[in-house]
Amino acid sequence: MNHKSVQPKKSLGQHFLTDLSIARRIADTVDAFPDLPVLEVGPGMGVMTQFLMPKPRQLKVVEIDIESVSYLRRNFPELEDSIIEDDFLKMHLDRVFDGQPFVLTGNYPYNISSQIFFRVLDHRDLIPGCTGMIQKEVAERLAASPGSKAYGILSVLIQAWYKVDYLFTVEPNVFNPPPKVRSAVIRMTRNDIHDLGCDERLFKRVVKTAFGQRRKMLRVSLKPLFAELGLPASLPAPPASAGVLPAGSQPPAPTSAGVLPAGSQPPAPTSAGVLPPTGGVREGPVLPPTGGVREGPDLTRRPEQLSIADFVALTNALDPARCGA
Repeated sequence: MNHKSVQPKKSLGQHFLTDLSIARRIADTVDAFPDLPVLEVGPGMGVMTQFLMPKPRQLKVVEIDIESVSYLRRNFPELEDSIIEDDFLKMHLDRVFDGQPFVLTGNYPYNISSQIFFRVLDHRDLIPGCTGMIQKEVAERLAASPGSKAYGILSVLIQAWYKVDYLFTVEPNVFNPPPKVRSAVIRMTRNDIHDLGCDERLFKRVVKTAFGQRRKMLRVSLKPLFAELGLPASLPAPPASAGVLPAGSQPPAPTSAGVLPAGSQPPAPTSAGVLPPTGGVREGPVLPPTGGVREGPDLTRRPEQLSIADFVALTNALDPARCGA
């Protein structure tokens, strides 16, 4: 195979992999999702494609570069009916395998890698598995945990629906041309979540707005969203559906700091989640997080300190439909 047959195009973010052992390792990442057909994005000259073809499953490749498509047709005639000359970001993914779920893989173009993953999110029930190579920085963001510098919008939105594994790092010298950054191979596996438990559109807005000023406390970064939603500058009190005891249920066991009088109902929590000194409970105790009045989101935190569950709770606290706004 002549790797100089197609000239890498900067406009398409092309960096052709030349190390066959790494190409094989990337191709083998789809083995984590047996029996599903595979769609490879940006096959270029088929360096990785040649290791996908022998696998006992249906394979299709999507390539936007006309020169690369011509090369594939010349050198891999058996792929003729499986080459899709199109833009992955615009094509109808539900038509690729007639609506059947599939695995996405590829040496993804660096200039659109984030866009590719947001497209995967939009089709998460069609793509239970996604593997491939991207910039190391993007891979670290995908797999980052709360509290780390890499944790951000992409981390939260992807990990809400997928388990992300950072598999291995790839050095620049195995590409033509060598990129200015290191690369990494990742694997994303669809989790069992089908409902976040909040308004998904608002969830995305909350996450993106919060990380728009990631060094600021939430009470500062979310001010624009408060205004858009017609909410007061401070967080509204958590609604009943967000943690108040259902009618007729019993409150949880009290802490040692106070005991509820027999037959009384716990009073409404303060904005900090601490029960007020009236109603039979001494000042200071907080009811356990399960079954009772839930502690409200802490707006003095920064977005990178919040888990996905925290962002869900924050979204519900800001949802006008739940707040009665």
